[in-house]
Amino acid sequence: MCLGYSLLMDIQRFLHLRRSPANATPNNTISAGEMAPPKKRFDRRALIALGVVVVIAGVIGGVLASTSTSKHPGQVSGKPQRVLAGTFASFAPNICPLTDTPAAGGKAPLRPAIAIKVGNEPQGARPQSGLGEADVVYDTPAEGGVMRYVAVFQCQDAPAIGPVRSVRFVDWHIIRQYIHPIFAYANGIIPDVSVVASSKWLENADLLTNANSASHRTTDRSSPDNLYSSTSALYSFFPTAASPPQPVFRYSTTTPAKAKPLSRVQINFSYDTDVVWTWSGSAWSRSYAEGSGLSPDIDASTNQQITASNVFIQLVTNRFGPYPESPGSTGDVESQTRGSGPGYILRNGTVTKVTWHRRSLINPDTFTDSSGRPVALTPGKTWVEMLLKTTAANQGALTFTP
Repeated sequence: MCLGYSLLMDIQRFLHLRRSPANATPNNTISAGEMAPPKKRFDRRALIALGVVVVIAGVIGGVLASTSTSKHPGQVSGKPQRVLAGTFASFAPNICPLTDTPAAGGKAPLRPAIAIKVGNEPQGARPQSGLGEADVVYDTPAEGGVMRYVAVFQCQDAPAIGPVRSVRFVDWHIIRQYIHPIFAYANGIIPDVSVVASSKWLENADLLTNANSASHRTTDRSSPDNLYSSTSALYSFFPTAASPPQPVFRYSTTTPAKAKPLSRVQINFSYDTDVVWTWSGSAWSRSYAEGSGLSPDIDASTNQQITASNVFIQLVTNRFGPYPESPGSTGDVESQTRGSGPGYILRNGTVTKVTWHRRSLINPDTFTDSSGRPVALTPGKTWVEMLLKTTAANQGALTFTP
């Protein structure tokens, strides 16, 4: 929209200049709103140049019209606000864009989202630090049945985030929807690092190379699980980064029409990574299934159990890429997050079976129920549990308890 407007203004400036007297000087400059008497005709070069500008304006205007629509408000109901192509509408300045909750101090910070890759190996990485302060957390499959996180921060600060681990294929596919994020990670295989380092839409923070000064090592853990960073360190490393993200979810306080009561869900990702979310009456609490009991998932920074207002269980297909993550292993796990697929939205002690939709990487996910009606999240923090369809097909992989 802004680009189309700029081109129209360029056309107006072009017409103004071509119609101005050839001998115009600073002393006879045309004032705002005035037009000089037109010449009888344009010269040939002027007509050609004007035609090119008009064609470009028309093409870009058509692209913007196809990718931006007033039917994508940030909330399910209410008057649509300004829309950036590919995203939902902006929220008010006092609302956190990634949670739809009031910002501390009455004003959301004018800064980009930070996405940071966090390890989740059962031995070494747990308990992690900083996940409790994240606005959104993505739990993503890696090789060998291991899960790793992409934690996204914008409205809250975290004094310690980690352990920070290496980049994966799925990471930049997830975070493109945050428009101009800072992405922090700890190196990785050359093809993945090269893609991230050459992506102009993000701020590249490889904590083992160019952004080493934004990280620190702890003394109570062994490498590679002792590399940490913080929101303050990363924002300080990119002092000119000031592009807040647009919302990536729709929100509503109304419970979805097809929601069913739910008290607990267990997701059996792999050995030692069986996740349980339990409704406490005000939030979902995260634990790991251990034997016949539960072990709370704790944030080491606060010593508090991880909670969320929303849990989105996203079933995805995957393929093995051509680049092994370690010698002798299969290719990297490449989860497909564009297109559509089945899923479940947990909110307010209910579960709604949905279809998720994402038409391109810059677009956020949207959700519809079995009748095609849009499904929204409740305001608050969100966890995305990304489950491979091949895993979900196993008996007992997903267990819902009313």
